Amino acid sequence: MNAYSLVIALSCVIIFSHIFNVFSQRTNVPSVILLILLGVGAQFATEAYGVDIKSYSENFIEGIGIVGLIRIELEGAIDLELTRDKWPIIWKSFLVALLSLLACAFIISFIINQYYREDPIVSLIYAIPLSIMSSAIVIPSVGKLVSAKKEFMIYESTFSDILGIMFFYFLKDNIDSSANTVVYSVIGNIIVTIVISFVVSYGLIMLFQRVTGDVKFFLLIAVLILLYAVGKLFHLSSLVIILVFGLVINNCDLFLFWKLKEWVNRKAVDDILKNLHLVTRESAFVVRTFFFVMFGSTLDLGGLIDLKLWGIGLLIVAVFFATRYLFLKLFYWKSSIFPEFFITPRGLITVLLFFSIPASLQSDAFNQDIILVTIIATSIIMTWGLVRYGKGKEETSLEEADENLVKLDVAGGKEVPYFVERVSDNYEKESTEGDGEETGSDDEESEDIDEDKGPA
Repeated sequence: MNAYSLVIALSCVIIFSHIFNVFSQRTNVPSVILLILLGVGAQFATEAYGVDIKSYSENFIEGIGIVGLIRIELEGAIDLELTRDKWPIIWKSFLVALLSLLACAFIISFIINQYYREDPIVSLIYAIPLSIMSSAIVIPSVGKLVSAKKEFMIYESTFSDILGIMFFYFLKDNIDSSANTVVYSVIGNIIVTIVISFVVSYGLIMLFQRVTGDVKFFLLIAVLILLYAVGKLFHLSSLVIILVFGLVINNCDLFLFWKLKEWVNRKAVDDILKNLHLVTRESAFVVRTFFFVMFGSTLDLGGLIDLKLWGIGLLIVAVFFATRYLFLKLFYWKSSIFPEFFITPRGLITVLLFFSIPASLQSDAFNQDIILVTIIATSIIMTWGLVRYGKGKEETSLEEADENLVKLDVAGGKEVPYFVERVSDNYEKESTEGDGEETGSDDEESEDIDEDKGPA
C-alpha cells in the first residue's frame, strides 16, 4: 500500500465515522457497532489485495491504548463537578457504579473460572474489563433524557470508567505481592501519588495560565502523558495524577485556597478548561474511530458461529442487567428506573483493558470474541430501551421524584456544567427562547403599566 492509498483510507475512515455519528444521533444505534463492522469490511478488503492488516492493527492498538486510557481518565475527571447541591446524585451514582463494578467482576470471574478452568486471579483480571460501563457510548446517547436522568448516567458512567481502570491496574501491578505488602505499599503509594498529584496540578495550572499563543493544549496533553509514563517508571499510581489534575482544574473553588486563589487567574483557568474539553472531545473522536475500526479488523468471525460462545457471552450480559436492576432499585426503589436500566453498554474501555493484560496473565482458553458479543448485545438492548422509554411517562415520574434532589443552577445567568451542556444540542436554543419569552412578558407588563398610568 503506497502513501496516497493510506491517506485516502484514513480520510475515508474519519468521514465514515462522522456519518455514523449522525446516523447514531437520529436512530440511537451506537456508532461503535458500525465502526466495528467497518473494520470487519476493511479486513476482507485488505485480504483481497493480499495485505495483512492484522499485523498492523495489533501494534497500533497497543500504542493507542495508552493514549486512550489517559484521555478517558482525563475526560471523566474534567466532567465531574463537585458541588454541594449535586452531592445526592454524586454519592448515589458513585455507589451504583462501585457496587455494580465489584459485583459484576466477582460474578463474571466465577463464571470464567468454572467454565474455562482458569486461575481465580486470571479470571478476575479478565472479568474487570467486562464489568466497566463505557462512558464513551453513554454520554452521547443520553442527550435527550431529562436532566436528572442525564446527569445520573453521566456521573455513573464516568465513575465506572475511573474506578474500573484503577481496579484493573491495582490488581495487575500487585499480582505477585503478599496481602500485608499490598496493604502497606498501596496505602503509601496512594498517599505519595496524591501529594505529588496536587503539587503537579497546581504547578501546571499556574504554568499554563501564563503560556501565550494558540498552540498549547496539545502541549498540556503531552505533559500529562509524560507524567503518566514517568509515574509508571517509578511505580506510582499514574492514573491518580490524571484524575487529580482533572478534578482540580474543574473545581477550582473547592481546591484553591489561601494564596493560591490570588496566584491563579480564574478567567485563564476557565479558558483552559473550556479548550481542554474541546481537545479531549476531538481527540476522543479520532481515538475511538481508529481503535474500533482496527479492533474490527482483528476479529475472527469464524468463532462467532460457536453456540457455546454466545451462551457464555449472553450469560455475562445477564449478569450486567441483574446486578444493575438490583442496585438501581436499592437507591431508587420508589421511582422508575427506565430507561437507565437498559443503559449499560460495553465499549472502548473494555477493549483497551483487554489489550493491556500482560502476557503472563493471558489465558489461552478464554475466547476474546466474548467481548464482541457483550458489546453487540448491550448496545442493542440500550438502543431498544432508549427508543421504548426515552420519552415515556416513566421518565417524567423520575424527574418529579428527583426534582428536589438535583437542580441545575442556571439562575442569574450562570452556565450549566459543560458536561451537561455538551450532550444537549437543544440547550442553547431553549435558553434563548426562554429569555425571549421572559423579555416579551416583561415588555407587555411594562406597556400595561404605562397604559394604566395614562398620559401625564
